[in-house]
Amino acid sequence: MAAEPPNGEQRHPRLTLVSGPSRGGKSRWAEHLADASGQTVIYLATGPSLPDDDAWQERLRRHRLRRPPAWGCREVGGELAAALGRLQEGQLGLVDSLGTWVAAHLELEAPDWRLRCDELLSAIGTCPAPLVVVCEETGWGVVPATASGSRFRDRLGALQETLQAHCEASWLVLQGRAVDLLALSQPVPPGS
Repeated sequence: MAAEPPNGEQRHPRLTLVSGPSRGGKSRWAEHLADASGQTVIYLATGPSLPDDDAWQERLRRHRLRRPPAWGCREVGGELAAALGRLQEGQLGLVDSLGTWVAAHLELEAPDWRLRCDELLSAIGTCPAPLVVVCEETGWGVVPATASGSRFRDRLGALQETLQAHCEASWLVLQGRAVDLLALSQPVPPGS
């Protein structure tokens, strides 16, 4: 439960992760949390535009239709860190999604990837607005058949674990149900 500030307004957690498998309802839950915050919501879309992909365009259309008209939307693609720096107090940033941000940087070699992650973590830490970040769960049983698939799974999983350590709220959404991870879990001890 978020602490209540002196003026009586409910404080929204600084960083909320909403993760889950594909088509489990994580974006809808994140949108619900953002809408319930009472803040001005700025939707930060990290996915590519892909104008020639009809299925992707339909998915984008459904997302747009669900969002209230008063919400702002910024197509940030791979430039999420810079977009976080443009948010202001009184706003809430809804990032959808961490997975498409990771995918935008899969071609980076390990040192450049670490720099990109450091930039993102710094931007999250200094962002004046609370954030709700949607992230995909990967690797739930199937080993990726390609090197890029393994890289995506490994990078996203490591980034999620890093962000989890900074969260004030964390949700796992699957089968249309949201589970409060911080209330129902224990941290896994660090590995070597």
